[in-house]
Amino acid sequence: MDTLSLGTLGQHLQALRLERGWSLSQLAAAAGIAKSNLSRLEQGNGNPTLDTIWRLAVQLGVPFGTLVAPISVPLGEHGVEVRLIDQGKESPQVDAYWMRCAPHTLRHAEPHTPGARESLTLISGRLEAGPEGDLHELRPGDSLTFAADRPHRYRTDDAWATLLLTIVYTDEGDAP
Repeated sequence: MDTLSLGTLGQHLQALRLERGWSLSQLAAAAGIAKSNLSRLEQGNGNPTLDTIWRLAVQLGVPFGTLVAPISVPLGEHGVEVRLIDQGKESPQVDAYWMRCAPHTLRHAEPHTPGARESLTLISGRLEAGPEGDLHELRPGDSLTFAADRPHRYRTDDAWATLLLTIVYTDEGDAP
């Protein structure tokens, strides 16, 4: 992530934390990261992983897209790039992402907030995806929807995979 994006993420993260009246120690402990790492991140330093950003969003009670919305460049690590396309403002909140995975990539994703559902539509390549224990092979044009509030993964074969991904964040009152 470039310096400007890191600074933007850090300022936004700090503002969300302070809105909740939380200390650095409280958020770091809840997210399972070192206080020093959170401090560096809020100062616009460091190199946060996608998992770290997800854990912070979950602990702050905001969708991933809300935390990264001010950033205009793709976020990425270990062969995975993710870019927020748009974020709904209604209930339930819906975030839309463009995602690209390098050949031979295996990405284990941590659970999202309770009730979250993820939908994928594969644009190119091949992808195995879904919750652990319920994986599905996708080819271009295939779609898959699953509960994203449990561990899930994405795995590519020997070609790049590009997909559209939406996450629907269910409000407690909207849960079935």
